[in-house]
Amino acid sequence: MAEIIRNYFTPRWRIDRIACACGWEGSSANMQMELHEEVTDYACPACENTLLIVSHPSLEQVQQAAADGNAEAQQQLALVEEALALHRNADH
Repeated sequence: MAEIIRNYFTPRWRIDRIACACGWEGSSANMQMELHEEVTDYACPACENTLLIVSHPSLEQVQQAAADGNAEAQQQLALVEEALALHRNADH
């Protein structure tokens, strides 16, 4: 059964080792990734069993993680704010 990460900013999910029933072990960096609208699935490279499902962060989660000092969230928030500012300027 796949592990579900509901908060994208959960520490260590990218580097923790996960074991598959087929005997393969590794981190998400070594898995096959399939992007969906609300989540990304990570599958075993040996047998294609889904091992990890990671929810994409909401704006509120990005803002909270940025406020908590998460550097990745701060970078994401800066990009979102820049895109929103460009969108607002284009509307005028």
